[in-house]
Amino acid sequence: MSYLNLTNLIRQWETVMKKLSGALLATAGFLFAFAVEARPVWQDDKIDVEIVSDYGQEFPKYEIDGDGKTHRAYLEARKGKNYTIRITNNSDERIGLVITVDGRNIISGEKSNLKPHERMYVLGPYQQAEYEGWRTSKKRVNRFYFTSIDDSYADAWGDRTAMGVIAVAVFKGKKPDIPYDNYPRRQEKRRALRRRGADTLETAPGTGFGESEYSPVRTVHFKPRSKASEKHFIKYEWRRTLCSKGVIDCQITRNRFWPDEWDSGFAPFPPGRGGF
Repeated sequence: MSYLNLTNLIRQWETVMKKLSGALLATAGFLFAFAVEARPVWQDDKIDVEIVSDYGQEFPKYEIDGDGKTHRAYLEARKGKNYTIRITNNSDERIGLVITVDGRNIISGEKSNLKPHERMYVLGPYQQAEYEGWRTSKKRVNRFYFTSIDDSYADAWGDRTAMGVIAVAVFKGKKPDIPYDNYPRRQEKRRALRRRGADTLETAPGTGFGESEYSPVRTVHFKPRSKASEKHFIKYEWRRTLCSKGVIDCQITRNRFWPDEWDSGFAPFPPGRGGF
């Protein structure tokens, strides 16, 4: 089953009206392709994926590799902060988006393999949309927020197989479009005992099931092709983990005129006891 976000559709309509009246403006919910900033790599990407805060600021992202079809990047997570997945369609055709967080489909909540039979959102040509949380009905979502693994939605189902990864698979539509079959949702029983991973996982981030918000969608017809045209994987980590992995440079800037005693190579004196 495919869904179209009505909030973004309304914003799109408002923008079109403004454009027709001669105003060179774009609403917050929809940007035309020419309004999107130039990208330094992979100009043929069908979509752009941004992770933004409630203030519209993008969380720091660090591209690590890509081949035009598969893209990977690290993202700096900030504990307790809500986030939104913002996606821009750079193409002149409708596309289907299977979006997952920590390995779970954000519409159905089920374990995902990024396949075309899964529930997906549909994005029109040159449209931009924002996905703010786990969809619990056609009118509401529960917000995404960065948290510990123990507090994450995926761990509540005993699933740590793709923890800390936001993934998006893009599917072109078959032509002509035909009604998209409803796939029955398999009810997944919640495990009584959560499966625990290694101790190192306990310090890693996950995504929680946050506050409920109004976010209407409607069902649309979309028949996806059998293979994704491109995939995006974003691994979010706490800043200290990105530092330890060498993804970002976190070296302390030292004062060259005031060397610290702790940096002398010798054992420092206990707190409160000087070396004089």
